Amino acid sequence: MDDALETRNGLPDALRVLLDKHPRSAWQGGAGLGGLTQFWLERHLMFRQLSGQISEDTKALVTGDAEPLEYGQRLARFGGVLVQQLHEHRGVEDAHYFPMLARLEPRLAAGFDLLDRDHVALDGHLATFAEDANGLLKALQSGALSGGEDERFAETMARLERFLDRHLIDEEEIVVPVLMEHGEGSLG
Repeated sequence: MDDALETRNGLPDALRVLLDKHPRSAWQGGAGLGGLTQFWLERHLMFRQLSGQISEDTKALVTGDAEPLEYGQRLARFGGVLVQQLHEHRGVEDAHYFPMLARLEPRLAAGFDLLDRDHVALDGHLATFAEDANGLLKALQSGALSGGEDERFAETMARLERFLDRHLIDEEEIVVPVLMEHGEGSLG
Protein backbone atom coordinates (compact mmCIF):
# COMPACT_ATOMS: atom_id res chain seq x y z
CA MET A 1 0.00 0.00 0.00
CA ASP A 2 1.18 3.48 -0.84
CA ASP A 3 1.06 5.41 2.42
CA ALA A 4 2.54 8.69 1.17
CA LEU A 5 0.64 11.74 2.38
CA GLU A 6 0.04 12.94 -1.18
CA THR A 7 -1.63 9.71 -2.32
CA ARG A 8 -3.14 8.22 0.84
CA ASN A 9 -6.93 8.10 1.21
CA GLY A 10 -6.95 7.05 4.86
CA LEU A 11 -5.25 4.83 7.36
CA PRO A 12 -4.58 1.18 6.56
CA ASP A 13 -6.65 -1.30 8.56
CA ALA A 14 -3.65 -2.31 10.72
CA LEU A 15 -3.52 1.24 12.11
CA ARG A 16 -7.25 1.43 12.81
CA VAL A 17 -7.22 -1.18 15.59
CA LEU A 18 -7.98 1.30 18.39
CA LEU A 19 -10.13 3.51 16.18
CA ASP A 20 -12.52 0.61 15.76
CA LYS A 21 -12.75 0.38 19.56
CA HIS A 22 -12.93 4.19 20.06
CA PRO A 23 -14.64 5.50 16.89
CA ARG A 24 -14.66 9.15 15.96
CA SER A 25 -18.40 9.28 16.71
CA ALA A 26 -17.58 8.53 20.36
CA TRP A 27 -15.18 11.44 20.74
CA GLN A 28 -16.46 14.14 18.44
CA GLY A 29 -17.78 17.08 20.39
CA GLY A 30 -15.38 16.45 23.27
CA ALA A 31 -17.56 14.08 25.29
CA GLY A 32 -15.35 11.92 27.47
CA LEU A 33 -12.12 13.55 26.32
CA GLY A 34 -9.58 15.04 28.69
CA GLY A 35 -8.44 18.64 28.59
CA LEU A 36 -5.18 17.89 26.79
CA THR A 37 -6.95 15.96 24.05
CA GLN A 38 -9.55 18.68 23.63
CA PHE A 39 -6.83 21.35 23.44
CA TRP A 40 -4.92 19.31 20.84
CA LEU A 41 -8.07 18.87 18.71
CA GLU A 42 -8.76 22.60 19.00
CA ARG A 43 -5.28 23.28 17.58
CA HIS A 44 -6.14 21.06 14.62
CA LEU A 45 -9.38 22.98 14.15
CA MET A 46 -7.42 26.24 14.19
CA PHE A 47 -5.11 24.92 11.41
CA ARG A 48 -8.14 23.97 9.33
CA GLN A 49 -9.77 27.35 9.90
CA LEU A 50 -6.60 29.29 9.03
CA SER A 51 -5.93 27.31 5.88
CA GLY A 52 -9.59 27.57 4.89
CA GLN A 53 -9.57 31.34 5.39
CA ILE A 54 -6.42 31.74 3.31
CA SER A 55 -8.01 29.61 0.55
CA GLU A 56 -11.23 31.64 0.61
CA ASP A 57 -9.32 34.92 0.54
CA THR A 58 -7.15 33.69 -2.34
CA LYS A 59 -10.16 32.60 -4.39
CA ALA A 60 -11.59 36.10 -3.90
CA LEU A 61 -8.32 37.62 -5.10
CA VAL A 62 -8.24 35.42 -8.21
CA THR A 63 -11.84 36.34 -9.10
CA GLY A 64 -11.22 40.04 -8.46
CA ASP A 65 -13.47 40.15 -5.40
CA ALA A 66 -10.70 41.09 -2.96
CA GLU A 67 -8.77 44.33 -2.67
CA PRO A 68 -5.16 43.29 -3.40
CA LEU A 69 -3.37 45.24 -0.66
CA GLU A 70 -5.88 44.18 2.00
CA TYR A 71 -5.55 40.61 0.77
CA GLY A 72 -1.76 40.87 1.05
CA GLN A 73 -2.01 42.04 4.66
CA ARG A 74 -4.30 39.16 5.54
CA LEU A 75 -2.10 36.62 3.75
CA ALA A 76 1.01 37.87 5.54
CA ARG A 77 -0.72 37.70 8.92
CA PHE A 78 -2.64 34.43 8.54
CA GLY A 79 0.08 32.70 6.53
CA GLY A 80 2.73 33.60 9.09
CA VAL A 81 0.58 32.30 11.94
CA LEU A 82 -0.21 29.08 10.08
CA VAL A 83 3.42 28.26 9.28
CA GLN A 84 4.76 29.24 12.71
CA GLN A 85 2.06 27.38 14.63
CA LEU A 86 2.32 24.24 12.47
CA HIS A 87 6.09 24.10 13.02
CA GLU A 88 5.66 24.58 16.77
CA HIS A 89 2.89 21.98 16.97
CA ARG A 90 4.90 19.47 14.98
CA GLY A 91 7.96 20.01 17.17
CA VAL A 92 6.05 19.24 20.36
CA GLU A 93 4.47 16.15 18.83
CA ASP A 94 7.75 14.80 17.44
CA ALA A 95 9.83 15.49 20.53
CA HIS A 96 7.36 14.62 23.27
CA TYR A 97 3.94 13.18 22.54
CA PHE A 98 4.56 10.75 19.69
CA PRO A 99 7.43 8.90 21.40
CA MET A 100 5.37 8.55 24.60
CA LEU A 101 2.27 7.42 22.73
CA ALA A 102 4.25 4.91 20.65
CA ARG A 103 5.63 3.38 23.87
CA LEU A 104 2.12 3.16 25.30
CA GLU A 105 0.74 1.48 22.21
CA PRO A 106 3.46 -0.52 20.39
CA ARG A 107 0.85 -1.92 17.97
CA LEU A 108 0.69 1.55 16.44
CA ALA A 109 4.44 2.23 16.13
CA ALA A 110 4.07 2.09 12.34
CA GLY A 111 1.37 4.74 12.64
CA PHE A 112 3.66 7.11 14.46
CA ASP A 113 6.33 6.45 11.82
CA LEU A 114 3.74 7.34 9.18
CA LEU A 115 2.89 10.58 11.00
CA ASP A 116 6.59 11.43 11.20
CA ARG A 117 6.91 10.95 7.42
CA ASP A 118 3.86 13.18 7.01
CA HIS A 119 5.59 15.88 9.04
CA VAL A 120 8.61 15.74 6.73
CA ALA A 121 6.35 15.91 3.66
CA LEU A 122 4.40 18.81 5.15
CA ASP A 123 7.66 20.70 5.68
CA GLY A 124 8.17 20.60 1.93
CA HIS A 125 4.62 21.78 1.27
CA LEU A 126 5.04 24.59 3.80
CA ALA A 127 8.28 25.67 2.10
CA THR A 128 6.45 25.82 -1.24
CA PHE A 129 3.59 27.70 0.44
CA ALA A 130 6.02 30.28 1.87
CA GLU A 131 7.89 30.68 -1.43
CA ASP A 132 4.71 31.12 -3.47
CA ALA A 133 3.11 33.39 -0.85
CA ASN A 134 6.20 35.59 -0.83
CA GLY A 135 6.17 35.74 -4.63
CA LEU A 136 2.54 36.76 -4.57
CA LEU A 137 3.13 39.36 -1.86
CA LYS A 138 6.01 40.89 -3.87
CA ALA A 139 3.79 41.07 -6.95
CA LEU A 140 1.01 42.69 -4.91
CA GLN A 141 3.42 45.25 -3.44
CA SER A 142 4.67 46.16 -6.91
CA GLY A 143 1.07 46.57 -8.06
CA ALA A 144 1.37 44.02 -10.86
CA LEU A 145 -0.04 40.51 -10.90
CA SER A 146 1.33 39.82 -14.33
CA GLY A 147 2.81 36.37 -13.95
CA GLY A 148 -0.13 34.37 -12.65
CA GLU A 149 1.19 34.51 -9.10
CA ASP A 150 -2.34 34.58 -7.66
CA GLU A 151 -3.47 31.47 -9.56
CA ARG A 152 -0.23 29.62 -8.78
CA PHE A 153 -0.66 30.41 -5.09
CA ALA A 154 -4.32 29.32 -5.20
CA GLU A 155 -3.15 25.92 -6.52
CA THR A 156 -0.39 25.73 -3.87
CA MET A 157 -2.91 26.57 -1.15
CA ALA A 158 -5.41 23.98 -2.39
CA ARG A 159 -2.70 21.28 -2.28
CA LEU A 160 -1.52 22.31 1.18
CA GLU A 161 -5.07 22.39 2.52
CA ARG A 162 -5.81 18.92 1.10
CA PHE A 163 -2.60 17.36 2.44
CA LEU A 164 -2.89 19.08 5.81
CA ASP A 165 -6.45 17.86 6.26
CA ARG A 166 -5.48 14.28 5.30
CA HIS A 167 -2.65 14.37 7.84
CA LEU A 168 -4.79 15.88 10.61
CA ILE A 169 -7.56 13.32 10.12
CA ASP A 170 -5.11 10.42 10.19
CA GLU A 171 -3.21 11.86 13.15
CA GLU A 172 -6.44 12.28 15.10
CA GLU A 173 -7.52 8.75 14.27
CA ILE A 174 -4.27 7.36 15.67
CA VAL A 175 -3.69 9.64 18.66
CA VAL A 176 -7.16 10.17 20.14
CA PRO A 177 -7.96 6.44 20.42
CA VAL A 178 -4.59 5.84 22.13
CA LEU A 179 -5.39 8.58 24.64
CA MET A 180 -8.87 7.16 25.18
CA GLU A 181 -7.48 3.67 25.64
CA HIS A 182 -4.71 4.60 28.08
CA GLY A 183 -5.89 7.93 29.54
CA GLU A 184 -4.07 11.27 29.49
CA GLY A 185 -2.53 10.45 32.87
CA SER A 186 -0.39 7.83 31.16
CA LEU A 187 1.61 10.64 29.55
CA GLY A 188 3.12 11.57 32.89
